[in-house]
Amino acid sequence: MKSSFFEVFLRRPIMTLMLNLAIIVFGYISLQRLPVRELPDADPTTVTVLTVYPGASAEVVESEITERLEEAVSSAASIKQIISESREQTSLITIDFITGTNEDVAAQE
Repeated sequence: MKSSFFEVFLRRPIMTLMLNLAIIVFGYISLQRLPVRELPDADPTTVTVLTVYPGASAEVVESEITERLEEAVSSAASIKQIISESREQTSLITIDFITGTNEDVAAQE
């Protein structure tokens, strides 16, 4: 009578274990040598502006500081995104630049 595929592994547990270990080792080595294209080495250029206005409400900070700074900053070249947040006494503006923008030039602008 012909033995089934699974019976071979059930009758020989050491062979089964060694085969599993070989597959795991081969997979680990392959994973270490696999180049990753989807995650390139790119450092995003981000500039953050934090302004404190003691005693001011969030609405005053928004109108007096945040909106004015956004207008001034938006003229800079290579801007990808501007995110601003106004809270009581503080304004936080985060400017993301297009990848490859020089950090020093971005901060100067």
